[in-house]
Formats: sequence, C-alpha cells, structure tokens
Amino acid sequence: MYTIHISSPEHLAEAAQQFVEQMGEDTVFAFYGKMGAGKTTFIKAICEALGVSDVITSPTFAIVNEYRSDIDDELIYHFDFYRIKKLEEVYDMGYEDYFYSGALCFIEWPELVEELLPMDTVKVCIEVAEDEGRTVTIEPLEPSLSSPREEEEA
Repeated sequence: MYTIHISSPEHLAEAAQQFVEQMGEDTVFAFYGKMGAGKTTFIKAICEALGVSDVITSPTFAIVNEYRSDIDDELIYHFDFYRIKKLEEVYDMGYEDYFYSGALCFIEWPELVEELLPMDTVKVCIEVAEDEGRTVTIEPLEPSLSSPREEEEA
C-alpha cells in the first residue's frame, strides 16, 4: 500500500506521474471515492502522463471510453459504472473482453461491479483531505471482493 497526497490542482500532473511510476505490471485499477472526489480528474491526469493526447472525458453515458498512448500505442480503457442498474448490463457489454485483455483499465464506481473484478485489481481510494487537497491510497483489492470465477481458477 502507498499513498499520494495532492495538495492542489497544480500538483496533479506530478501526482499522476508518481502513480504511473508505481503501476508496475498491474492493468486493472478500481477508483473509489465520493461524487466530486476527483476520480475522473485523476484518471485524466494519469492518461496524460501515459501519453494520451485525445480528449479525455468521463464515460458516464458511454460506460467505456477507449484511448491510445501516443508514446507506445498502449490501449487504455476508462469505465464509469455510475449509471449501471444491474450486472446484466455489464455482462452484455462484454466486460471480460476488457478486464482480461491485458490493456490498462481505469474503473470509476467499481463498487457496482465488484464481483466481476479480476482478483489482481488494484484499489485506488481518493478522499478529500482536510486541506481540500486529495489523498490517494493505492492497495490490492480485498480478496473477498474478487470474482468467484477467478477463485475457482486459482
């Protein structure tokens, strides 16, 4: 587990670069935080640090946006499950094709699809700090929240 503190919007790019440097081989990142905590803003900064020059927006209505890094042509998926009403919607969109593709997946509102997340998902919690900055905590997802399918495969 590690923590990044973002004291102001001016430090966002630096924090995103620090996050990218810590990503390692992990590909699925679940971003937790209250409405307005800065999930989309931080994901946008991470994508920019990874070399995405496309316009990066929240996929609230599309559910998933696809980006490519200009640096290494790496594929990046950005999900927003806020509007998901039932898991069948996620099954219908073919979530496995994304989550198990090896491409980077940044997921907003993962609590709505936790049972479908891969076992090696990284949990990213963003909280508003007392100084109005943001505290970002990065740790492995709880094993109890992993997909039953993966537990069977293990």
